Amino acid sequence: MSEIVVAARAPAPAAGRWGAAPPQELLERLKDYGQEGAFAFWDELGPEERDHLIRDIESLDLPRIDRIIRRSLRSQGAPIQAVEPVPESSVSRVDDRTLEDRERWWRRGLRAISEGKLAVVLLAGGQGTRLGSSDPKGCFTPGGTPQIQWYIMTSPFTDEATRKFFETHRYFGLEPNQVTFFQQGTLPCVSPDGRFIMETPYKVARAPDGNGGVYAALKSKRLLDDMAARGVKYADCYGVDNVLVRVADPTFLGYFIDRGVSAAAKVVRKGYPSEKVGVFVQRGKGGPLSVVEYSEMDEAMKTEINQTTGRLRYCWSNIVREEEFAPVKNANDPTDVQILREEEFAPVKNANGSTHDTPNSALLMLLRLHSRWVVAAGGFLTHSVPLCNTGVEVSPLLSYAGENLDAICRGRKFHAPSEIPF
Repeated sequence: MSEIVVAARAPAPAAGRWGAAPPQELLERLKDYGQEGAFAFWDELGPEERDHLIRDIESLDLPRIDRIIRRSLRSQGAPIQAVEPVPESSVSRVDDRTLEDRERWWRRGLRAISEGKLAVVLLAGGQGTRLGSSDPKGCFTPGGTPQIQWYIMTSPFTDEATRKFFETHRYFGLEPNQVTFFQQGTLPCVSPDGRFIMETPYKVARAPDGNGGVYAALKSKRLLDDMAARGVKYADCYGVDNVLVRVADPTFLGYFIDRGVSAAAKVVRKGYPSEKVGVFVQRGKGGPLSVVEYSEMDEAMKTEINQTTGRLRYCWSNIVREEEFAPVKNANDPTDVQILREEEFAPVKNANGSTHDTPNSALLMLLRLHSRWVVAAGGFLTHSVPLCNTGVEVSPLLSYAGENLDAICRGRKFHAPSEIPF
């Protein structure tokens, strides 16, 4: 946030309908929460700017914001409440199950999707700032089935561009009425001591309230009611910045339905101790599942080794990949399912040139995965650069997860890099 510099004005602005001083009642309310600094530039503001500032402050839920700020300040430097790692035995791996089980889950998931019982919730409120782009992350390019209802969470900063992106791409084969856009909330940006940061002398700086804001947004927009009215029983929630995400994964959905739990999450093992991902933990021994964010973990917690497995003790990464019953308010019996990073997790978080999680690294993971599909289906790859740096891309209209490629690939040669179109 750049520093605000307000030049002196001459002559002084007219008092306007608010008079020479801020409204006393509103000023006292701000003082109650230590935020009276929001009026620091009042004397330099014109009548319209004062009106804008008053409306901006009146739109804030000050008691709620104060609770959030106080909780955040108290947690800084404080030890994390007693947590335990999620035991290896508590994490399922679908690929370890029998082929018969997996096929049953696949069919059950497809049936639920075909019956319109699954909604997909996309978390797309973030901007591509760290990618060197001003566009929403979901519109950044690194190199369904008709029955699904798609709910797309945007933010005030990404909503317009995201809607235009969908219009330009004709809703990716869906009807416009199958796509519902809704905005997450925002919170004021605050300084290290909890004071509001001003974007301008008459506007409090705000930022999206994070992926966790999806629950309040779904409730306030009455979208759970909308899902119920459409016959939706399950919601598949995922983040926008994972190139390898399997949207509406039938096998995972079928497994979830089979288990009869309120929520399930896909997890991968942390790639390295300092990887910037939250991890699943248990609140107390045998307690409920929760997530500790990477910013809350001290160095000891990040690097602690499980002496039995030789792996990181806190290792199950939260990759924002969940299935859950739409009407459920609290997921009190969730389950974790391990997936393979190289098959389902290629995040795009940093600009090219960074060490990890760039558009180029995510694209390369996709090309490598699809190359393995082609070889497994009996195809051959030729290449003019090292194969570790290239590959082929299979159109998602041809295959969802590597299936049904034999007739196309068997006995054929494909020169990398290339695309196998529909």
